[in-house]
Amino acid sequence: MQVPLKSRLRALFLALAAAMACGLALCGFAASASAAPQPRIKDIVDVENVRPNQLVGYGLVVGLQGTGDRVRNVPFTEETLQAMLERMGVNIRGDQMRTQNVAAVMVTATMPPFARRGSTIDVQVSALGDSTSLQGGILIVSSLRALDGEIYAVAQGPVAVSGFEARGAAARVSRGVMTTARIAGGAIIEREVPYALASASSLKLALKNPDFTTAQRVARTINREVSGAAIALDPATVEITPRGSSVMELVSRIENLTVEVDQPARIVINEAAGTVVMGADVTVSPVAIAQGGLTISVTESPVVSQPGPLSNGTTQVVPRTRVEADDGSGASLALLTQGTSLQTLVTGLNALGVSPRDLITILQALRTAGALQAEITVQ
Repeated sequence: MQVPLKSRLRALFLALAAAMACGLALCGFAASASAAPQPRIKDIVDVENVRPNQLVGYGLVVGLQGTGDRVRNVPFTEETLQAMLERMGVNIRGDQMRTQNVAAVMVTATMPPFARRGSTIDVQVSALGDSTSLQGGILIVSSLRALDGEIYAVAQGPVAVSGFEARGAAARVSRGVMTTARIAGGAIIEREVPYALASASSLKLALKNPDFTTAQRVARTINREVSGAAIALDPATVEITPRGSSVMELVSRIENLTVEVDQPARIVINEAAGTVVMGADVTVSPVAIAQGGLTISVTESPVVSQPGPLSNGTTQVVPRTRVEADDGSGASLALLTQGTSLQTLVTGLNALGVSPRDLITILQALRTAGALQAEITVQ
């Protein structure tokens, strides 16, 4: 049956329209899937003077099951125990103490900003002497001080150890560290750190990762919300000034605004752990890479030689040595073209079969040759 030309054209038009609609839908899906979420201002900046304070103290953990300090080996534990008992009316000066149920510890804590008197914070307890475990112990009341020498918190309570240990006559199993512990909510705030945000006429925001472009974007984003309220002073600082409102109100309005963060091309190398972290903007100029090395393996397989029957010979050990050498002749040569991206670079290096430590050597050689367009930070 012959289909009229008009009907065929109409069917073709409908098919093209459906294909275009489908293509636009797929493009929209791809664009939305590839669009990365932008961080909020509160996640990329620190507010001036809004910071935690480090506290440290010294105390005793009691109630241990024979895993505490040996007081004869740790004199400061004995002195502290004697001083504590004397304050309670018990005089044991001159007596020999043999207890192993007490351990001297350092107590550390982080006091968050705007912490008020009477609120609680977590503390970390770490053994100072030769105690083998703090499991089951209780920290006796200890004062926590800041660098100014003032007492800001007092800690006390049962310690919680995350590790464990089990042993027998010929075997031992342990996991974690038994000489550090934590007390959740173990310290009570006794002194506050004053903050004067309400009376401040301006406030500075410090970027956690300083960058010229990011600082300007933060200032422009804030000014779109509150006209003329922000100015970028340098790559790390944006100053905000309230316009007819308080600093608290301004910060609450801008902290949830999203900003596109820019970052330099950077490679971070940890040689001790063999870890390599590369940013997305790392590129490589045209260069050829070959990775190979000389590996020599020596294996000893000695053989015992027995004398013949009814002979006066002795048993001898005859050495047998096997030496193998691999000069990396199977290594291939990879060519990286202009503007190679991070994904192409990693794929190419994986094709060469390089290990993380070989990758570190290759990246440093690329940087020396001027072919790697990125900053390398070695930790």
